[in-house]
Amino acid sequence: MITALYAALLGLMFIALSIKVIAKRRQFQIGIGSKGEMALQRAVRVHGNFAEYVPFALLLMFLAEYSGLAPLYLHILGIALLLGRLSHAWGVRQLKEPLKYRMVGMLLTFGVILLSALAILVLYFLRHTLA
Repeated sequence: MITALYAALLGLMFIALSIKVIAKRRQFQIGIGSKGEMALQRAVRVHGNFAEYVPFALLLMFLAEYSGLAPLYLHILGIALLLGRLSHAWGVRQLKEPLKYRMVGMLLTFGVILLSALAILVLYFLRHTLA
């Protein structure tokens, strides 16, 4: 159930990012594509990058939770994923992008994916080699 909490919070963030794209599309009166409008391109990429990484990270977190990962570690992963996605979104949406926010966001996101995957493997091997 811990992963569900972070999935819900990230779901709300996904809707907020979607609304940002819709607002930019209305502002520039562009239904499809971006017609070179950099602010729209950035909003679309923030939204797209979120859609590309968050579901897989949440799936791995859920599987780690299902495998028996301690609640403290799940909260650390969930908070890291939230902060990573916020940092990434903040950085990429800027027209003069401060690269450090994107980098921090991706490092946190990759960290969640990597640590969740490792936790699943460790828990699996502990369960099956000690049994």
